[in-house]
Amino acid sequence: MLLLARRSVWNYPAGMAMVAILAAVFVQSRLYAVAGLQIFFFLAQAQGLWAWARAPREAGAVSVRQMPRRGWPAVIGTGVAASALLAMLLRETDAAAPISDGTVAGWSLVAQLLTNGRYLESWPIWVGINILSIGLYASQALWVTAALYVAFLAVAVYSWREWHGAARASRA
Repeated sequence: MLLLARRSVWNYPAGMAMVAILAAVFVQSRLYAVAGLQIFFFLAQAQGLWAWARAPREAGAVSVRQMPRRGWPAVIGTGVAASALLAMLLRETDAAAPISDGTVAGWSLVAQLLTNGRYLESWPIWVGINILSIGLYASQALWVTAALYVAFLAVAVYSWREWHGAARASRA
């Protein structure tokens, strides 16, 4: 994730390896939405690699964009709808935590698409997702995974700051 903070295209191959490993952990823990989310993430990592390889660069790093204010209703609506739909589907299974599992997965879909689009606004969403994820994984006694998401939270805060600085610099 630090490669993502630095706006490096190499984040995507590393991310593909990471999500493959996490998928196995989540299936074993019956966290089906976040396990299935890893398939989406793998495909999104491939799309992000393709998009970022072609994106404009500033000072050797991929440029950052800001989402127009009119984009927020679609972002919020999509996050809420995806979370609710996944939670309802998970209630029909033996999922360990259908509501929080569905919420993490639903909002992660949105945040990943914003990240692939190089939008600064992906980072506050990632911060929220990571906070919820820490609680979810701790509630399932997945202590190593919860600790990993504490690190992801720190990186998300750092990335938000770095991308904000890059966006400010590009406006100047």
